[in-house]
Amino acid sequence: MERRVLIAIFLCFLVLYLWQALVVKPVPKPAVAATPATASGTPIAGAAAPSDTAAPGQTALPGTEAPPVAEVPAAAALVGETLERDIRVETPNIIAVFTNRGARLKSWKLKRYLDKQKQPQELVESELEPLPFTLRTADDHANAILNRALYTVRDAPSDGTSSSSPGPTDLRFEYRDSAGVQAVKEFHLEPSSYILTFRANVNVADRTVPASIVWGPAVGDHLETSSLIQVSQGLLIEGGKPTRLTAKDVAAQATHEGNFRLAGVNDNYFMVAAIDQGPSKVTFQPVSIPLPAGAKPATRELLSFTLAPQQDSGTLKFFIGPKDLDVLKGVDPEFVTAINFGRFALITVPLLQSLKWVHGYIGNWGWSIVILTIIINLVMAPLRHKQVVSMRKMQEIQPEVKAIQDRYSKLKATDPAKQKMNQEMMALYREKKVNPAAGCVPMLLTLPIMIAMWAVLQVAIELRGAPWFGWIRDLSAPDPLYILPILMVISQFLQQRMTPMAGADPAQQKMMMFMPLVMGFIFFSLPAGALLYYVAGTVIGIGQQYVTTRIIGPPHVRTVRPPAERRVKRAGNGKSDGASGN
Repeated sequence: MERRVLIAIFLCFLVLYLWQALVVKPVPKPAVAATPATASGTPIAGAAAPSDTAAPGQTALPGTEAPPVAEVPAAAALVGETLERDIRVETPNIIAVFTNRGARLKSWKLKRYLDKQKQPQELVESELEPLPFTLRTADDHANAILNRALYTVRDAPSDGTSSSSPGPTDLRFEYRDSAGVQAVKEFHLEPSSYILTFRANVNVADRTVPASIVWGPAVGDHLETSSLIQVSQGLLIEGGKPTRLTAKDVAAQATHEGNFRLAGVNDNYFMVAAIDQGPSKVTFQPVSIPLPAGAKPATRELLSFTLAPQQDSGTLKFFIGPKDLDVLKGVDPEFVTAINFGRFALITVPLLQSLKWVHGYIGNWGWSIVILTIIINLVMAPLRHKQVVSMRKMQEIQPEVKAIQDRYSKLKATDPAKQKMNQEMMALYREKKVNPAAGCVPMLLTLPIMIAMWAVLQVAIELRGAPWFGWIRDLSAPDPLYILPILMVISQFLQQRMTPMAGADPAQQKMMMFMPLVMGFIFFSLPAGALLYYVAGTVIGIGQQYVTTRIIGPPHVRTVRPPAERRVKRAGNGKSDGASGN
């Protein structure tokens, strides 16, 4: 009996084996990565992927990926969605697009600032990973799930859009799976601000884990601007002092720790930065994006950054917008230092405010530059008048100065008798009431204003894409026809011809006449706004110098005969330089 039972059991197993091998088709092993959504809306599993970087249709740049992780078994999403979708939020200032894959920011466009195609300026590289608000924990397995899973979106229309509203906008993304990974991401947008408030809560196996916020390739303006325009840089503000980090600085030291009031990445006109995040660790990473063949330059050099708060501050605020003086001052006056005004910020800020005041009446930034230049030159007119008068007096006494220098020309500089030359020169200056420094002091006083005005015209976002008239369609870009550089050379040459060259030898005069060509070669790539200011200032200076010359009249230069010639002249009159014999 027992033998028959054993034979029956054996035959059952044999039949099952043959059935599985010959009749039943093998079921393919489920893939580890989640199936991407198609354009037609094919369902996407809310499972995790082996990496927390590249999403379907996106590229992870070299140097931006997270460390490789082991295969992550698929986990059933207890709270999540089956379709990938976008959520669009529009305010008077921005158009933001979030994706429920990883609950991250996909697009952030500025409605008041346009790109080369005259479309709202995009501040997110949506085709490149990691997207903004990617989370990074110490658990690679959790990272893969957190940034690739499909979250459930609360407080958003099911059709994936969100119409603009006069009030603030709140979005809540939730995810939970059977593997014990839970995440909640909350975003808050104010209607009249460029600030986004973010909060994240991550739990793994019922344990709260800290998470860093990763922002992928950050701002880098697409407009073709001057080569002197600031490219993408890291920016840290601590203790009221800004620290700007170039790619070379990041290569030397990528991570910085401190109680930063502002930390992120900026270029000449835009900025992405966390504000008032408390003690934190910020890590920057250079990113090189290839451009189409034949483009110059061949790559766009950007920076990504990772923010790791050192304490749980609850919510984090991010400024994602323009480096506009009034906008930054409205957030916090200290953040105005994010604009790189240079060493003369005390002068530059009032000049920028004055330019904006003039534009309020003129309505054209090019003509506003011209009008402000006229105002500046009228204020400095007394100094320039004094400078021309002083140089004219020096020109008039130049023959006497040269006669004194000739008498001591054979003496060495170390000869004590050489001091007598200086004494005679000072006596001559006192007699003729000439101050040799009076021609230089006014120039030194006006130099900081000129440098500060140039700084204004290179960092003012108001000039970005702003036309003047005719061929100048962008005051922040170089003159496409090089007309302004040519006018700069011609006007500077004319001004040089009119300027008295007291004490200059012929070789020095020729060199000075050659300087306009050198300046034109150096400054031909300046933004058109800066060149417009320089040309307008030079033309006004020529007119003022002409008026001053007419007022003071032509120079009265007295020819001084050499000592030997004077002795011959006196001998013919029966006198000599010696004793008169009386």
